[in-house]
Amino acid sequence: MRATTRLAQVCLLLAGCLLVWILPHLSSWEPGRQPDLPVIYVITPTHSRPTQKADLTRLANTLRQVPKLHWILVEDAKVLSPIVAGLLSRCGLAYTHLNVSKPDFCQRSCVARGSEQRNLGLDWLRRNRGPLDSGVVYFADDDNTYDLELFEEMRYTKLVSVWPVGLIAARWYERPLVGNGRVVGWYTGFPGRTFGIDMAGNARFVLKGAKAGMQENDFLSKLTRMEDLEPKANNCTRVLVWHTRTEPAALYKHRKENISIEV
Repeated sequence: MRATTRLAQVCLLLAGCLLVWILPHLSSWEPGRQPDLPVIYVITPTHSRPTQKADLTRLANTLRQVPKLHWILVEDAKVLSPIVAGLLSRCGLAYTHLNVSKPDFCQRSCVARGSEQRNLGLDWLRRNRGPLDSGVVYFADDDNTYDLELFEEMRYTKLVSVWPVGLIAARWYERPLVGNGRVVGWYTGFPGRTFGIDMAGNARFVLKGAKAGMQENDFLSKLTRMEDLEPKANNCTRVLVWHTRTEPAALYKHRKENISIEV
């Protein structure tokens, strides 16, 4: 009888030790979680406009379906927007919310839109990630449309991976031209660049002071060579992201009715 009681006490002690070890892990466990996957860091510059909330909602609904993803949303604003903050708090994603205003010379017009916001996102990563932490950085505009497959294509990027972009430069698509598994040229509406690619068409990227249409080219020229690019999406023959830019604010001519409603 004593032996039985002693055995029961030992079993209870072992069970207690097991719970002490496992409970902290349960708090961070998620169904379907894949801890070994490299994290995808999506940096999105955004600015206030009639379609901002609609565009961000659509993008959030896409990103929420991608495992191991951290959304860095950077507003072109002097203060964080309550509307954007509320959307992020409900989006179900790991996120970081930042803001920085465009330079004074860009207040009316600017040829390198989003540079300050993308650079702030990169600065956050430098401060919060170690040199040995695995992951990939992707710059996702908030008014583009993304196939979920795109994110798995980019996840194991070694340096810079590339793919086609649809509905851009008055063309059905732009894309890298691939021969024997390597990028050898570009099908683009803006020739004359070493890297004839849109920001949506590469992972890991940004450069201050870039000229119109040259942000991608200037940055990639300092980072890699064309022959070292990693073609994705079946050797750049499939479109998995579309440049579906929304309409400018000038088209929304009628004022909102004077009632309490959040658009």
